[in-house]
Amino acid sequence: MNNLNKTLSISLAIAILVAVACIGYIIAIPTQSGKFTEFYILNTEGKAENYQAHVTIGKPIAVIIGIVNNEYAPISYRVVITVDGIKNKEINIGGLAHQEKWQETVSFTLNKVGDNRKVEFWLYKNGEIEPYLKDPLRLFIDVIKPY
Repeated sequence: MNNLNKTLSISLAIAILVAVACIGYIIAIPTQSGKFTEFYILNTEGKAENYQAHVTIGKPIAVIIGIVNNEYAPISYRVVITVDGIKNKEINIGGLAHQEKWQETVSFTLNKVGDNRKVEFWLYKNGEIEPYLKDPLRLFIDVIKPY
């Protein structure tokens, strides 16, 4: 019985060492769960609500655009702003390292009067021709003549 206790004690000690090694490995080397890029627009107060919905023609509109790289590799980004499908502005963000964040206030101008002008924000990665996301971020803005 003494040999059996000794064998069980050694087996238990080995199992504990293996478990500790596995836990250490999981903590030290995180898994790459999902590769993605965060892309968002905020109002000038830094909130995702109450965007400017009415503007006088020719007057700049400002929004905050943000990008966070969670792709586990350096990525270069650019944003194209279109109004009713026509390119209005392009912003070259440049390269972001993994988990690096870029956020800036960007302004653009609408030069045609109309209700519900569709403003779209398209994200592109690494100089690709196709946008990163199938659907852009959108705002609908009424543009009026000055009084």
